[in-house]
Amino acid sequence: MTAKSAAAAARATVYGYPRQGQSRELKKAIEGYWKGRVDADALRATATELRRTNWRQLAEAGIHEVPTGDFSYYDHVLDTSVMVGAIPERHRAAVEADALDGCFAMARGTQDAAPLEMTKWFDTNYHYLVPELGPDTVFTADSTKQVTELKEALALGLSARPVLVGPVTYLLLAKPAPGVAAGFDPLTLLDRLLPVYAQVLADLRTAGAEWVQLDEPALVQDRTPAELNAAARAYRDLGGLTERPKLLVASYFDRLGDALPVLAKAPVEGLALDFTEAAAANLDALAAVGGLPGRRLVAGVVNGRNIWVNDLEKSLATLGTLLGLADRVDVAASCSLLHVPLDATAERDIEPQILRWLAFARQKTAEIVTLAKGLGGGTDTIAAELAANRADLASRAGSALTHDPAVRARTAAVTATDARRSQPYPERAAAQRTHLRLPLLPTTTIGSFPQTTELRTARADLRAGRIDSAGYEERIRAEIGEVISFQEKTGLDVLVHGEAERNDMVQYFAEQLTGYLATQHGWVQSYGTRYVRPPILAGDISRPEAMTVRWTTYAQSLTTKPVKGMLTGPVTMLAWSFVRDDQPLADTARQVALALRDEVNDLETAGTSVIQVDEPALRETLPLRACDHPEYLAWATEAFRLTTAGVRPDTQIHTHMCYAEFGDIVQAIDDLDADVISLEAARSHMQVARELAGHGYPREAGPGVYDIHSPRVPSTEEAAELLRTGLKAIPAERLWVNPDCGLKTRAWPETRASLENLVTAARTVRTELSAS
Repeated sequence: MTAKSAAAAARATVYGYPRQGQSRELKKAIEGYWKGRVDADALRATATELRRTNWRQLAEAGIHEVPTGDFSYYDHVLDTSVMVGAIPERHRAAVEADALDGCFAMARGTQDAAPLEMTKWFDTNYHYLVPELGPDTVFTADSTKQVTELKEALALGLSARPVLVGPVTYLLLAKPAPGVAAGFDPLTLLDRLLPVYAQVLADLRTAGAEWVQLDEPALVQDRTPAELNAAARAYRDLGGLTERPKLLVASYFDRLGDALPVLAKAPVEGLALDFTEAAAANLDALAAVGGLPGRRLVAGVVNGRNIWVNDLEKSLATLGTLLGLADRVDVAASCSLLHVPLDATAERDIEPQILRWLAFARQKTAEIVTLAKGLGGGTDTIAAELAANRADLASRAGSALTHDPAVRARTAAVTATDARRSQPYPERAAAQRTHLRLPLLPTTTIGSFPQTTELRTARADLRAGRIDSAGYEERIRAEIGEVISFQEKTGLDVLVHGEAERNDMVQYFAEQLTGYLATQHGWVQSYGTRYVRPPILAGDISRPEAMTVRWTTYAQSLTTKPVKGMLTGPVTMLAWSFVRDDQPLADTARQVALALRDEVNDLETAGTSVIQVDEPALRETLPLRACDHPEYLAWATEAFRLTTAGVRPDTQIHTHMCYAEFGDIVQAIDDLDADVISLEAARSHMQVARELAGHGYPREAGPGVYDIHSPRVPSTEEAAELLRTGLKAIPAERLWVNPDCGLKTRAWPETRASLENLVTAARTVRTELSAS
């Protein structure tokens, strides 16, 4: 096909779409089902209607081929485990008894069966359920979900493409099941897994699929020769099947690198590549292998992870370069639109001109359709859209919001000394022990306590004018008093004020910093039914006034025990926002760090002796390629130290991280120079404690003993056993006792019981230590 005919054939598609609905109908239906207010038929009906609504909207917008199979009640990797029959033995009976309840049990656990481990989906804030595999795993095909959803779309008269997690990525994301000998590599199960994928593909073809998309994002990471050989074998075998649809192998989030020649040689009909995060690298690599003659290329030129309007002319130039490298060039977002909110037009509190800078899922869909139209018909066919786009880009570039001379001058004046504590850790630790006088194995929580219906109602009442600020603050004051009283009665050693006044750990601060925009309806799935509204970091950042001092000081006035000041760190403020893309991330991080430094110093001045600066996104934001790690870690750790280095030696700085793989950033954790770090560890059975020990981490650490992402209450003995495991890696004088993460999403009954068991476990193990 010539470049001209390839352009004329260009079509618009997407890899996936937000699941929740305009008003988070899916979240409400699922949580209603868990509480017994919604039955299974009603839940399934809600899900069906949401899928159909999404497909119709996509088709009406001009999307030529809608995705199916990407919809999930909880997580698409969990759905893949069900599809291939990889059900942990402890959950098998539940799944066989009721597929829906069984999936929820795998995700959330039951009182008798722990859930699957949960961690971050590559370098995003989406969490997936980690498959558990072993040498005895037997895979069996169950394509019910995939076939049902395909048939639903086809019944609407739509062209549809099922989307599956690819077999190589699935195995690379998996971990050895509990009890499996160390060193087991799930990738050794590939030959056992491929026939199951072959059966699913055959089922989808029978159901009417012309194309099936197999997502292989793991191939954009550094892969060994053996892993690349496994990918080659997988797609040689799947491509060689006769009873199958056409195969589109998709990658995203970064450049394919050495995996691109492997996939280019595979007998598949199409590839989908990211031309936003890695446009130049993927373009050069594609040209180097001679393109994809006779095959389909899906070009992800619209950023599926951020919310800024696309530069249409730049994207058209990229698409034009791709013509001639494939038989057919289609236009798409760089990845699933799961990672962005649904519709920017729902926002009423953002100034209209600024709103034109933003593109959520529906606006990105329109951009994709516009680009496909322009590629196929020429720029004259989209002249009005191009003119409006140029105006929007110019408006943003020239806005006073994006440039504050005072902020830039302060940032430019930072020196290396500003990011160093005044004394080394051993001297600080001695000063802190004298000042705080904490027991062995001190107990604490991560920060937040349950956000009750009463608290959410109070915020809604304040927004609606049903109560005034004084009435709202009285409710917050009462909640803080109850939280402090509970912690004292339970016997926790370092208390928190509970964060009753906070809607979200990033949004709360963003709303008080200049340069940020807040949305009202910009919900994005984090995991399961947990949705967040990432704020938009649009301009230069400063702190007009103190943000947390008032409530922290009030809490401290209610107790003689230390109360932690609670802040979100600069890297997480970037990672869990939609961050500006018009300057280096390092520059933005330094601006945020300086604003937070002012808050840290004000907390200390107000008498706060323990200050926690959370950085759960430090690992999440780690680039997917090792060669990019040093530059990122250098500015990320400097930003944390810049935030925290201005305090006295006897002020104890904590940080917190959760739900990520920490082993490859232990040196960076060390480089933060925090006095205490708390980390998720319950689901991974203290793996991070062993990783810290292997590194020789010299400071205090609290690997979690209470999995807060499950409603189950860990027993005293369960928590104590985890502590004993932690003590094998971390000396007692440096080990803290805490949950995995904040308690915001939990209910009070389970929180009370779990924390009481946690404190009892700490006392039990202290007694054992004193007797030994």
